[in-house]
Amino acid sequence: MNLRLGLFAGILIFTATPAAAEVYRNVDAQGNVTFSDEPSDGSEEVRVKPVTTITLPKPADVREPERLRKEVEKEGSIYDNVRIVAPKNDEAFHSGSGDVAFRVTSAPGLKEGHRYEVTLDGQPVGQTTSNTVTVRNVFRGTHNAGVHIIDEKGVQVKTGESISFTIHRPSVNN
Repeated sequence: MNLRLGLFAGILIFTATPAAAEVYRNVDAQGNVTFSDEPSDGSEEVRVKPVTTITLPKPADVREPERLRKEVEKEGSIYDNVRIVAPKNDEAFHSGSGDVAFRVTSAPGLKEGHRYEVTLDGQPVGQTTSNTVTVRNVFRGTHNAGVHIIDEKGVQVKTGESISFTIHRPSVNN
């Protein structure tokens, strides 16, 4: 019995310790840097931080069933439109702080549980159930903004047309 317990504990300890591989850095006479898993003359060991890995599910496992897709289409069909009211498309304006107040609207108004989501250059920057999202410290230059209506699960049910705007900010050079 003790032999089995000892064997089990040994296997458990062996599998619990992560496999650690050494990495060595070497610089040759010409200054070229190479890395290897084997030490050589003049090489130094490099400490490598552990890498976070994520195992993604198979695409077949994450596809929405047809029923859910139809529900989203049905939810989106209750809205005639969703759009950004301000800033206007192709508008250019000054903002010393870089703050941009997006005003959005939909017809009809938001259904309970739904929110507006504003995107800036393809990235979500804010959600609201009112009609205003303020984004702080936007870099100078031309940007694209979009608006979506999302449901309580975060699924986009309606998408509006994107706009383009240019923001001017003071710099130390001007």
